Amino acid sequence: MKINNVKILMQTILGVAFVLVIFGCNQTVKKTTETKIKDSVYPSDVIPFMDEWKILLGDGTRSDSLVNFSKEGFFYVENDGETNWVVYKTPNSGITSRTSSNTRTELGQKKHWIPETGGKLTGTLKVMHVSTSGDARVAASYSVVVGQIHSDEGHENEPIKIFYKKFPGHTKGSVFWNYEINTAGDDNSGRWDYSTAIWGDDMSVVGSSSTSYPEEPQDGIKLGEEFSYEINVYKGIMYLTFTSEGHETIKFTKNLLKSDFSTKSDIPEQILKLYAAIGRDGIERDTAYAGEIQYFKQGAYNQTNGKSPEDNIVWSTGSETYGGDITKQYENGCYAEVWFKSGTVGPGTEPNIE
Repeated sequence: MKINNVKILMQTILGVAFVLVIFGCNQTVKKTTETKIKDSVYPSDVIPFMDEWKILLGDGTRSDSLVNFSKEGFFYVENDGETNWVVYKTPNSGITSRTSSNTRTELGQKKHWIPETGGKLTGTLKVMHVSTSGDARVAASYSVVVGQIHSDEGHENEPIKIFYKKFPGHTKGSVFWNYEINTAGDDNSGRWDYSTAIWGDDMSVVGSSSTSYPEEPQDGIKLGEEFSYEINVYKGIMYLTFTSEGHETIKFTKNLLKSDFSTKSDIPEQILKLYAAIGRDGIERDTAYAGEIQYFKQGAYNQTNGKSPEDNIVWSTGSETYGGDITKQYENGCYAEVWFKSGTVGPGTEPNIE
C-alpha cells in the first residue's frame, strides 16, 4: 500500500508539473506575441490624423482605412535614432491614378470642402531621396510633390503643389510651389503651372542639355534637412507659411476666388518661356477656384516618369524605369522617398496678419 501511495503521489506531482510547464509555455508565447504586437509601430501611431485619409501606393495598393495600416517598401515607420517618421516611398514607374502618369504613395483627404469654407493642412518633413535619373531640360525631373490641394470637379486642377527638387551632384535642392490655373471653358489643354521659389529656385530653372545642370542654389535645402509648411485656406484666400531652421521663414497669400490670369496679357513671362514648346497658353476663368470642391493630399507624389521628353519637355522626364520593376528601381535610385514626423488637417483658421 505504501508503494502504491508513493506511485500515486509521484504521478500526481508529475501531472501538476506537466500542467505548470504547459501553462508557462503558453504564457511565454502569449507574452512574446503581445510584445511583438506592442513593438509594431504603424504610421497612425506616429501621426494620429490617419483616420482622416485614404491612400494610394506606388504599386497600386489602395486603402480607405489607415489606422494600424502599413506596407513594407511604400508606407511604414522608420526611426532616425531619435524620432519616429512616417515614410512615403514610390518608384518612377508603377500603377498610377486615373488622372496622372506619375506614381505616388500619397494620402488623399476624405473630407472635401470649397475655398469659401476653407481648410488647413500642415506637415513637418524631410525629403530623403529623389530620382537620380531624368532629363535636366525637363522641369519636372528630379522632383517630388510633398503636399497639394486637388479639385474634385471641373478640370480637377490643383491650386497648389509643393515641390522638392534636387539635381544629381548637387548638395542642395529647391523647394517651390506651383499654382495651376483653373482653365476657362471646357478645354483644359491650355493649362499651365506658375512656379514660385521658396528656398532655392522655381521650377523653370532647368539644364541647357539633358545632362548639364544649372548652378546649385545657395539657399537651398539638403536631402534629409527638415522643413515645415502650412496651407491655410480661409474665406477663399490661401495663406502659405514655410519654415526651416537656419532659413528665412517665407509667407505667401493667393486669392482662390478671383483670377490673376484671366487675360492673355496676364500670362507671366515664365509661362511663355517654359511652356512655349508645348503650346500651353490658356487663361483662367475669372472666378478661379470659387465654389469648386477641393481636398488636401500629402506624401510623396513622384514627378519623375519614363515618358519621352520629346513629347512634353515640361513634364515627361524620360527617367529610367527598368520596365516597371520596382525592386530594380529602388536598387538603382529611381524613386522618391519622403519622411514626415508630424502633420495636422482640419478647418481653415483666421490668419495672424503681421
